[in-house]
Amino acid sequence: MKKFVKICLISIVLIGVFAVTFCATYLTTNYVKYQSLPLNAETLTSPSLSIDIYSSENIKMEDENQFNGDYCKLEDLSEHTKEAFISIEDKDFYKHHGLNKKRIVKAMINNLKSGKLKEGASTISQQLIKNTHLSSEKTFDRKLKEMALTKKLEKNFSKDEILESYLNIIFFGNNCYGIEDASKYYFNKSAKNLTLEESCTLAGMIKAPSRYSPITNPENCKARRDLVLSEMEKDGKITASEKITAQNKPLTLSITPHTRNKLNSYSQASIDEATKLLNTTAKQLALGGYKLHTYFDKDKQKALENAIAQNKVEGLSDAGIVIDNRSHGIKAYVADADYKILEIKRQPASCIKPLLVYAPALNENVISPSTQILDEPLKIGGYEPENVNKKFAGYMSITDAVKNSVNIPAIKVLSYIGIDTGMQYAEKLDLSFDEKDSSYALALGGMTYGVNLQDLTSAYTVFPNGGEFAPSHFIQYITDKNNKIVYMHKPQEKMVFREDSAYLMTNILQESVKSGTARKLSDIKSTSLASKTGTVGRRDGNIDAYNITFCPEETIGVWFGQLSNTPSNIASGREPTNAVKAYVSTQSYKKREFEVPSSITTAKIDTLTKEAEHRIVLASPYSPERYKETAIFSRFNMPAEVSKNFTEKPEINAECVTENGQAVLTLQAEKHIEYQIFKDNIPYQTLKDKQGKITVRLPMTNSETVIKIQANYAGENSSQTEKSFNLVKSNTNNVERNKEKWYI
Repeated sequence: MKKFVKICLISIVLIGVFAVTFCATYLTTNYVKYQSLPLNAETLTSPSLSIDIYSSENIKMEDENQFNGDYCKLEDLSEHTKEAFISIEDKDFYKHHGLNKKRIVKAMINNLKSGKLKEGASTISQQLIKNTHLSSEKTFDRKLKEMALTKKLEKNFSKDEILESYLNIIFFGNNCYGIEDASKYYFNKSAKNLTLEESCTLAGMIKAPSRYSPITNPENCKARRDLVLSEMEKDGKITASEKITAQNKPLTLSITPHTRNKLNSYSQASIDEATKLLNTTAKQLALGGYKLHTYFDKDKQKALENAIAQNKVEGLSDAGIVIDNRSHGIKAYVADADYKILEIKRQPASCIKPLLVYAPALNENVISPSTQILDEPLKIGGYEPENVNKKFAGYMSITDAVKNSVNIPAIKVLSYIGIDTGMQYAEKLDLSFDEKDSSYALALGGMTYGVNLQDLTSAYTVFPNGGEFAPSHFIQYITDKNNKIVYMHKPQEKMVFREDSAYLMTNILQESVKSGTARKLSDIKSTSLASKTGTVGRRDGNIDAYNITFCPEETIGVWFGQLSNTPSNIASGREPTNAVKAYVSTQSYKKREFEVPSSITTAKIDTLTKEAEHRIVLASPYSPERYKETAIFSRFNMPAEVSKNFTEKPEINAECVTENGQAVLTLQAEKHIEYQIFKDNIPYQTLKDKQGKITVRLPMTNSETVIKIQANYAGENSSQTEKSFNLVKSNTNNVERNKEKWYI
C-alpha cells in the first residue's frame, strides 16, 4: 500500500513538473515570438479618428462620428486629475517598467483558483496597448501580445507621454473616448477645469463605464468615486479633510442637448451595433478603417425627427424608430435623453399584451376575436389587478378588450394558456425575461427589467410578416479598409405564429385604430394601420407611454418617459400616438392593405346566444339578420356548434273567433317575429317588436271573412309561415275552428 501511495505521489509530481515546464516553454516561446510585433505609434498619438457611415443609398452620412476630436495635453490637467487615475488604476505607474510583477502573480493565482481569466493585473501602459493594438478577448495569447508590446511602449515613450495617450484614448461610456470628451459630455467643461470630485468620478468610471455610469447607476458611481478619493488619501495625494469634503458632495452633471443628440444619433446606434457584430470597440473600428453601410433613409429620418419634435413633452425623454417589415432594417431612429435609449430597458405596459397573451392564445386556438370574456374583480393569490378606470364592464369580446386595453381580460387569457406558454412565445420574439418574471402581472407588462424600444418594435413586425420574425438591424453590411465585406445582414426569419393567427391579431389591432385607444390614427387613409398603446402608471402619475403601429410596409415605435420615473400627465399613449400620426401622415406607401391568408374565413354567429349565454355559436340558416353578426375566424378554430335558436320556421300561436259582428284575433306574439295581418287578402295591420298576448278586433262587413296571418323572423322573407281563419258572421260567440287552415 505504501509503495502504491509513493508511486502515485511521484507520478503527480512528475505530471506537475511536466505541466509547469510545458506552460513555461509555451509562454516563453510565444512571448519571444510576439517580440517581433510592431508598435503603431500613430494609433497612440493620433488626436482624431472617425468611422465612415453610409445611408441605404450609399451616401456618406453627416452625423458626428469623430473620436478624440478634442485632445488634452497632460500639462493642462491639474495634479488631482492625474493622481486620481494613477491611485485607482496603477499606483506604481512611475515605478514599474510597464508590467507590475506582483499584481501579475496575484492575478495568476486568482485565475487558477477560479479556472477563468477574470483578472488581468493590467497597468496603465498595458491598458493603452490593449485599447490601441489588441482586441478585448481574454486569452493567454492576447495577454502575451499585450505584455510584449507594453515593453516596447515603455522603451519608446516616456511615462508622461504614455499617461497622456492613455487619458486621451480611454473609454468613459456614452461614446466618450478621452478625458476631454468625457469632461465636456458629463460636466460641460474642459478637462483642465475638473474639480477633485469630478476627476474621481471619471477615474472611477473606466473600470466598467456602464456599471459605474453617473446617469444610469448614480449610486454605484458615487460609491466608486468615494473609493477613488479614499485611495488618493492612502497614497498621500489629498488630505483626510479634502477626502471627506469631496465625499460629502453629491454627483452633479451638466449634459447639454447637443451631447444628448449625438449620443442617440442613428450613427451612434450603428456604431454600437457594429461593435457587437464584430466583437470589438468603436476605437478599433476607427483604427481599422471599417465602413458601416446602413438602412438609413434620410427622408424618413427627417419626418420622424419632425414628428417627435412637434409632440415634445417638457421634462421627458423620447424616442422613435421605423423598421422596414421586409428587410428588417431600421430606416430611421430618433432619441433625446441623457443616456443611450437603446441600452435602457423599460416596462412595456399594455404593449406586451398582443405579444405575450393574445397572439399566443389565438395560435393555441384558445380564443377567437369574438370570444366573450368577463371583465370583473379578480384575485389570484395575493394579486388583485385593476383596470385603469377602476371599473368593470362585464362581458366583452376579445377585440373590445384589446382595442380598449382592458386589463382583467388580458390576465384571464394568460391564465388560460399559462405563463410559461406566453413567455415562450415572447422569447421567440427576442424578448427576454428575468427568472423573477413569473407572475400574472406579466400580462400588463410587469417585468423586472422590461424591454428596450428597438426590441419591442421589432417584435411587432411578426404580425405584418405573416407570423415570421427576425430581429431588426441598423447595418446592412460592413467593409474593411480594403473594401472587403466582413459582415452582411441576412435576416433569418423563423415562424412564431401561424399566418392566420398573425392576421387575426392584426385585425384586432386595426379595431384599436378605428375606435380604440389609438383612434387618433383613424383619419389616416393612405394605408391600413394596426396599433397598440401602452402606459406605465403609478398612483401619482404616469412614467412611460408608448405607441407601436404597423402598416403593411413598416413598423413604427414611439416612447415618452424618464429614467428618473418622475410622474407626468402623459396618458393612454396620447403623445406617442400623435407623433406616429404626424410621421405616417407624411409617408406614401405602395402597399395599402394587409394580405388576408387563405386560412382566414368569416361566418355568421348567433347574437342571442352571445348575449344570453356569452358563447360563440354559428347562427342557424333561419336566423334573422338582426340576430346575426359576421365574425372572423381561423379555419383551424371555427365554432362547431350551431345555435338552437331559429332552427325551424316561425310558429304562429293564434286563435280567431267571431264576436258581435267582429273577428277577434288573439295572438301570442314573439318579439323576434314580425306579423302581418290580412283581411280578405288585403293587408290590415303589421305587428313588430311585440311580446306576449295581443288582441286585434277586425270588423266583418260580409257574411264570410278570411283572416290571414303571415309571420317572418324580423327582417327576413325566406322563412315565412302563414295561418288563416275562415269565419262566418254570427251574433254568437261560436269559434269556427273547423274552418281554420294552415299554409306553410
